[in-house]
Amino acid sequence: MRHARGYRRLNRTHEHRKALFSNMAGSLIEHEQIKTTLPKAKELRPIIEKMITLAKRGDLHARRQAASKLKQEQYVEKLFEILGPRYKDRQGGYVRILKAGFRYGDMAPMAIIEFVDRDLDAKGAGDKARLAAEEVAADE
Repeated sequence: MRHARGYRRLNRTHEHRKALFSNMAGSLIEHEQIKTTLPKAKELRPIIEKMITLAKRGDLHARRQAASKLKQEQYVEKLFEILGPRYKDRQGGYVRILKAGFRYGDMAPMAIIEFVDRDLDAKGAGDKARLAAEEVAADE
């Protein structure tokens, strides 16, 4: 029996798991919707919910706590400038997990994790902007 076992280990070391969730949280903040396996999505939910709660608080200490968990400063900026004010009136439940079938290669259960009131244009916006900038640079 697995009583009082607090989290899924996902067959990774502590450092690997910490880096994995840091990268996944950053990707979710950037794109506002990502597709991953169901166990990873279920483990990511409390991490990202705590990040949004920090962003709602909005003070310097909360910003530094979020920066210690995330890899890049741009994720912290979006978290505090856009996502924190968006969910200031919501009392939790900022993300949802939708089951998305099974992966073709190994039949792993897949899921889509997304913000509840997400911006539909955010997914892939960074890549589109990068490609447009490269195209402009190539024309010059």
